[in-house]
Amino acid sequence: MPTSTHTEPDLDRPDQQDAAAFAAAWEQWHAAHERRRADPHGFLAVTHLHWLGAEPSRLEGVPGIWSVQDDAVTVVLEAGESLLRDGRELTADGVTAVVFDPIAEREGIILTAGPAVVELAKRGGEYIVRPRHPENPLLNEYRGTPAYAPDQRFAVEGVYVPFESPRPTTVGAAVEGIVHVYEAPGEIRFELDGRNLTLTAFNGHAPGTLSVLFTDATSGKTTYAANRSLTVGAPDADGRVTLDFNRAVNLPCAYTDLATCPLPPAENRLPVAIEAGEQIPHERQAGQ
Repeated sequence: MPTSTHTEPDLDRPDQQDAAAFAAAWEQWHAAHERRRADPHGFLAVTHLHWLGAEPSRLEGVPGIWSVQDDAVTVVLEAGESLLRDGRELTADGVTAVVFDPIAEREGIILTAGPAVVELAKRGGEYIVRPRHPENPLLNEYRGTPAYAPDQRFAVEGVYVPFESPRPTTVGAAVEGIVHVYEAPGEIRFELDGRNLTLTAFNGHAPGTLSVLFTDATSGKTTYAANRSLTVGAPDADGRVTLDFNRAVNLPCAYTDLATCPLPPAENRLPVAIEAGEQIPHERQAGQ
């Protein structure tokens, strides 16, 4: 929901027609993004963040007794406890001690426990368990994320410049004590407000796309202090890309302390004000 207002455009003018189409596309995109964020088992549904150790332990909100050793996670389910994976009971064969294969960094599996799901994942070299319950108050009380009104000035052209070889890039995390290591395939160079700027890019989720984490002069004022994320489409044959900062979004750590989100690399702290994209969530505003 944009926070700024503007006068009604004169749609008889071509430039206003373009602006209206740009705004309509943004509204459609942001509504879809909000629906995904409010998924009954999304990040707003996370109730706990458990770090596994070698000592078998019960975890609040999760069936079973959990431990990890030699990169293998074990859960022991007692009578009356149930966990499903892909719709199948983990104890269907009568075995109550289940050992999971090693999980790659930033990967995970989802288990089902009644109306909740249980995420088993690896973050910062450590194994975590996060139950997600559709009745979590953070989810049920979610009122949407404020955002700047879409502004074409912040949809800028850039050039993607690949590195000779991907660079391992270590960044901090929203949780103290862990770090994330990403491979940066290159950087994006662009101009904004008369300044030449550069962003280190990571690989995006979809093949060929890029992802950038950044802060700017609005961070901690109107936008979330720690980070924002922007997905960038695949570069064309000449390396050209579009950085549409109107589609800059908050990561889960903007909403909950139970997230392990990465922080931007130091060079991605932009000295300009990106007055576009998502702002500080209402929940965080209320806590200020």
